Amino acid sequence: MRTMLIIAGLTLREAVRRKIVLAALVMGGLFLTVFTVGFYYLNQDIQRQANVMSMMAMREARNFMLLAGLYVVNFLTIAMAVLTSIDTLSGEISSGTVQTLVAKPVRRWEIVLGKWVGFLFLLTSYLVLMAGGVMGVVLIISGQHAPKPFLGLSLVWLNGLLLLNLSFFGGSRLSTLANGVLAFGLYGIGFVGGWIEQFGWLAGKPAAVKVGIVSSLLFPGEALWKRAAFELQSPLVKALGISPFTSASPPNAMMIGYAALYAAVILSLAVHKFSRRDL
Repeated sequence: MRTMLIIAGLTLREAVRRKIVLAALVMGGLFLTVFTVGFYYLNQDIQRQANVMSMMAMREARNFMLLAGLYVVNFLTIAMAVLTSIDTLSGEISSGTVQTLVAKPVRRWEIVLGKWVGFLFLLTSYLVLMAGGVMGVVLIISGQHAPKPFLGLSLVWLNGLLLLNLSFFGGSRLSTLANGVLAFGLYGIGFVGGWIEQFGWLAGKPAAVKVGIVSSLLFPGEALWKRAAFELQSPLVKALGISPFTSASPPNAMMIGYAALYAAVILSLAVHKFSRRDL
């Protein structure tokens, strides 16, 4: 455990040295600035139409903007998970840097899990900062809060964890470039499949719905976001089942459990593959 924590600390230090953290904070700050300004003026416009819009319509408009902001946060978290960790194993293997660690009395699984803990801390901190910023802006300006924020953000966190673990799995066997193709390729399959499923459900096309389900089984990231959006949206939209961010038939608890198992299995495979790889 002590060795893992030391490696995790070194991983965080390396991320700071390479200015990954600085770049993420700058881009995140720019996004929150744009979101704050946009939401402020939108809320002003909503308040000016208070005589025309009902209180329910005003709440729905604000909730829509909240979900739009968290949708971007979900994407940024995914990008953060992949781009920060994509070469943590493959890059160090190709450069020979990892041999300095392997030559010491350090188990290979400690190297993988130590780096994983470091990136997981970085990912979690980034999500809390960004999502907390979006929800804080909405709360301060309009006084409105998100329904079930902890449950919704836990699912977004699990989505980022999926990509992080997939990046470690790819890095244990593939080059950095191939690892990036694998991570974003699988995410793209799940993303497109999720929208095909939604359109198929609206159009009454069972075949399209099945394509979406198969895509979610290949990579359940988009399914996690749709469930997170379902938990974060207003009760009215849940009842109507109409939203650009989720579907009328959101992923159930079985799919969430499958996603958690998926994340655990691919991390285990990453440790296994790296332990057996010829360095």
